[in-house]
Amino acid sequence: MSKVLSHSQRPRWRSLALLTLLLAPLLWPLQHLAERYYSDELIQQNSQTLDLYVANLLGTLRRYEVLPQILGDLPALRSALLQPDDPATLNAANRLLKRVRGQTGADVIYLMDNRGKTLGASNWDHEDSFVGRNFAFRPYFREAIAGRLGRFFGLGTTSGKRGYYFAAAVRDGEQVLGALVVKVDLDHTENLWGHTPEQLRVTDANGVVILTSRPEWRFRATRPLDERERNEVAANQPYPTLAPKALELDDKAWLIQSRELEETGWTVSILAPTSLIERPVRNVVAIGGAALLVLVLLVGLLMQRRRHYLERIALDARARRELEIRVLERTRDLEALNSRLKQEVLEREQAQQELVRAQDELVQAGKLSALGTMSASISHELNQPLAAIRSYAENAGVLLDHGRTDDARGNLRLISELTERMASIIAHLRAFARRDRHAPESIALQPALEDALALLAKRRRALDVELIRDIPDATLWVQAGETRLRQVLGNLLANALDALAEKAPPRRIWLSVEQNADGIALQLRDNGPGFSTEALQRAREPFFTTKTSAQGLGLGLAICDSLMRAIGGELLLDNHPDGGALLTLRLRAGVPGVNLQPPEDLSA
Repeated sequence: MSKVLSHSQRPRWRSLALLTLLLAPLLWPLQHLAERYYSDELIQQNSQTLDLYVANLLGTLRRYEVLPQILGDLPALRSALLQPDDPATLNAANRLLKRVRGQTGADVIYLMDNRGKTLGASNWDHEDSFVGRNFAFRPYFREAIAGRLGRFFGLGTTSGKRGYYFAAAVRDGEQVLGALVVKVDLDHTENLWGHTPEQLRVTDANGVVILTSRPEWRFRATRPLDERERNEVAANQPYPTLAPKALELDDKAWLIQSRELEETGWTVSILAPTSLIERPVRNVVAIGGAALLVLVLLVGLLMQRRRHYLERIALDARARRELEIRVLERTRDLEALNSRLKQEVLEREQAQQELVRAQDELVQAGKLSALGTMSASISHELNQPLAAIRSYAENAGVLLDHGRTDDARGNLRLISELTERMASIIAHLRAFARRDRHAPESIALQPALEDALALLAKRRRALDVELIRDIPDATLWVQAGETRLRQVLGNLLANALDALAEKAPPRRIWLSVEQNADGIALQLRDNGPGFSTEALQRAREPFFTTKTSAQGLGLGLAICDSLMRAIGGELLLDNHPDGGALLTLRLRAGVPGVNLQPPEDLSA
């Protein structure tokens, strides 16, 4: 029996070994894909890092680029060049340059005459002072005397510090008196680079490394210098040596990305060691090999268990026949149950549709309820201009009888203005009561707030409520629906008046606006009783109210919250630390004077 078993197992393990040999070559494309993926990821990451460093470097240089031209116009510096033998004038120039250097953060600022001699410097009182030294050999001096903005990077012959030089001519009319030079310290740009595997390298037009995160690379040449470049190095002395040593790097060991800076002629490079790619690639290949081994073992296990499955097939077939009989019986029961479930689902869908329609009607009912509450103040607002129109009309008739046509024309003009006011009030009522289906648009906040206040003005005066505003005069544009925003403001102001009606005087309402990067926040605060703990938790629930059934249905805040979310805003409820309720409307900022959607037709 054991011999038969060993003969049956031997072909099986041979098959597994053959399968392993066939699948092993799949690890090579896996390695290739992993290398390409991690290389692309590292390149993208380093590209963003390189862009940030380049932007920081250019920002540092551009901050000082215009400084020599501006300082060259200062009278104290021009006087120093016109009177180089006057100690008082030179002393004033030195102190001015030192003060400007402290204010701007430049390394050194110094003034040279047209022969290159330094007359004044911000470091005049230091041991390594530039005063009295001649830098006519520097190219920035020659460019400045020629009327151009001088630029140069080099090692200071006096201080021994690296720096970038900007120079501009100092003129007296058309005459060039000298040059003003600003030296920028770039050492801190190297310090910005953290201790990371990636390395920074900035090379000048000669291919010499001038800034780097690796000190041993500094002032090494990335390529051989030709004769012209060697002559320029000898004349300008930008490096500590006239013959920079070559920077020997293994190109295969580094992944290099570069940016060219046209302003300076520099090349900024970031070098990432390829080991950053090799390590995860090895991990991927190892995981792939382990997965391959697991797959082969699973195949062997399946082959071993296949024989057991064949033995169970016969038993399963017999059990399946019995199961099929039971399934047929259960299927009939399930079909009957499914039919009942379909009927219930249909009934629930119809009930849901009825609920949505009912909620929509309740929202509109809430608007009309609020509109009815404001009808008394609106009738008062209309009765006043109607009485005035009647008086002006009667006076106009008397004036016409007496031939005073100019005065009569003035009365008619006043009548026209009053009718326009009445039309505006009626138009706002129509806009408040209508169903708003518009998408959010760019509207002015103050007019909508003024309309809501006007609709409740009579009630506010009847309650002797003091209105305190902290709203800017400049128009604030927000993203909202004109009718929806007007309804929200009206409901919130009406709720504040309801809360103040339960309180003894003094009664106050505060309105304030805060602007930030996210938009505009309108805050409405009263000195009423405020929200209870339960009210803060359930105020947004429909039909929840602390009033009697005759005072409201509990839909006001629920409607306001839904309307604010519909226009992309937010309604926040809280109690003020000094007492009373604090409601905040957060609205998105809109484009000034531009409607994103056609304005609503208030005459419809």
